[in-house]
Amino acid sequence: MSFRRWIGAFLLAVAGSVLVLAPATALAGDLNAVRLGGDKTATRLVIDLSDEAAGRLVSEAGGKVVVALSGAEIAAPMRGAGQGLVRGWSVAPQAGGARLTIEVAEGVQVRRRFLLPPGDGAPGYRYVIDLAPAAARSASAPAGAQLTSLKTPPPAAAVRKGARSKADARRIVVIDAGHGGKDPGAIGGDRQEKDLTLAAALSLRDRLERTGRYRVVLTRDRDIYVPLDARVQIARKANADLFISLHADSGPDESVRGASVYTLADRAVGRSARLVTRDDWFMKAGYHSDQSVSGILFDLTQRATKNRSATFAQLLLDEVGDELALLRRSHREAGLAVLLAPDVPAVLLEMGFITNPDDQAFLADPASRGRLVAAVASAIETYFRNDLRVATR
Repeated sequence: MSFRRWIGAFLLAVAGSVLVLAPATALAGDLNAVRLGGDKTATRLVIDLSDEAAGRLVSEAGGKVVVALSGAEIAAPMRGAGQGLVRGWSVAPQAGGARLTIEVAEGVQVRRRFLLPPGDGAPGYRYVIDLAPAAARSASAPAGAQLTSLKTPPPAAAVRKGARSKADARRIVVIDAGHGGKDPGAIGGDRQEKDLTLAAALSLRDRLERTGRYRVVLTRDRDIYVPLDARVQIARKANADLFISLHADSGPDESVRGASVYTLADRAVGRSARLVTRDDWFMKAGYHSDQSVSGILFDLTQRATKNRSATFAQLLLDEVGDELALLRRSHREAGLAVLLAPDVPAVLLEMGFITNPDDQAFLADPASRGRLVAAVASAIETYFRNDLRVATR
């Protein structure tokens, strides 16, 4: 297929992807609406939120899927009718948030869950739950044209100079140990952030490499200083599938504790353009055609990357939250330099507060730090295993 035909088909597919919604049901508090779309082959439930919320799958047995939504509060219980694989749903308040119960048909399971930040015309956050029959759970794409998915352009990793060999199917994960060398990072008690992040990065590398499914690249493997822009370029040159920057938070109040995850804020996406060179595939696309094509491809790639980052951020919070307390607003957005790559999904994980005695002790202890690393590795496994395709709405 020629490039012009490919981009035309791609843009048509994106423009034609529409989620068929059930009538919105107004909810009180942080939950604004619950929407349903799809049919008996695949069904999507979308919760519109006025603020961030962390979701945790409590159970999916006995014809019910139960999800705890921390930080999403409602004033009173609510319920609604079903559609597709969903027979009905209800939301009830609970301590620190809400509890969503979805009544599903026999043999239905959760295929994926993720939180989307505001963007693409949506003013608020959206917590998305995709449901499918158990036999279809491992399928590469959801059945049913009524579900929205974004098929991204060929990843830059596949066509940039130095792309991986076809014989090497391992995913490339870049782990960034925050700070280092002359930059100690935050200091709490007798610990420095740069030491805790390096210990966690080395442990995560070893755990991932033992599976044989990953090629891991570290931005630093010892106590040296690496400039922030160099860390991003390391990920891009490695053709990374995922970038994780590890940090430890700090604050003036030592009672504050909890982990959080950052993804790139909308206000900062324009800064990504400075990382792009004429060697990039979306820039080369415009050499022999309308120059605006490369701009379109850049925007689409960046949007897809941002949504993938948000998807992984939610998976990460789901896993890390089982080992370490989370901040109430645990998924945050910022214009951090290490998140700027337009074509590499990236998150920054604050592994708790080094200025909090309990969090610092947790991170300094090899055993507890190992549990945290195992949770991060589990989120990575889920992210790649599900072959995630992130919704545009």
